[in-house]
Amino acid sequence: MELVEPIRDKKKIEDIKKYLKKKNLRDYTLFVLGINSGLRISDLLRLTVEDVKGRERITIREQKTDKLKDFPLSDTCKKAIDEYLKNTGLETGALFKSREGQNKAITRFQAYKIINEAARQNKITYAIGTHTLRKTFGYWAYKSGVDIVAIQQLLNHSAPSVTLRYIGITKDELDKVYINLNL
Repeated sequence: MELVEPIRDKKKIEDIKKYLKKKNLRDYTLFVLGINSGLRISDLLRLTVEDVKGRERITIREQKTDKLKDFPLSDTCKKAIDEYLKNTGLETGALFKSREGQNKAITRFQAYKIINEAARQNKITYAIGTHTLRKTFGYWAYKSGVDIVAIQQLLNHSAPSVTLRYIGITKDELDKVYINLNL
């Protein structure tokens, strides 16, 4: 399995959002919710309309850790969800419904294809996958000044060093602190 990277360029994030919104509101909402929640793809795909419709918060039990996760939805997420539900008329069942019917969610592989195609259409050449959404959340939380221990807790990692490695913060980036501080 190839290691994937976070999207480190905000313009690329905006370009992907524009591309997906134009192409398919379901896919746009998946991307927006993914990069703004830090949920694993398995948990994103298990979300139902009832989990999010008219809600300020999402409360789920994480599939991998079996831990309860409760977090508020950002305005960006609420807006994407509201627009998606309004335009699709979805009232119940799988949030990211497959076109195959039977009220099932898209598969992990379909989510991978959606994210990868959007990245390639926007000239991203490095390794991208479903985990990119979660890593992008962590990376931009870190870049915006959120303490690494808080991000570690949000991502349920065992140590800050694991989180730094996970979001792709390199020794060179950490060394810049020493070089640039100059108090």
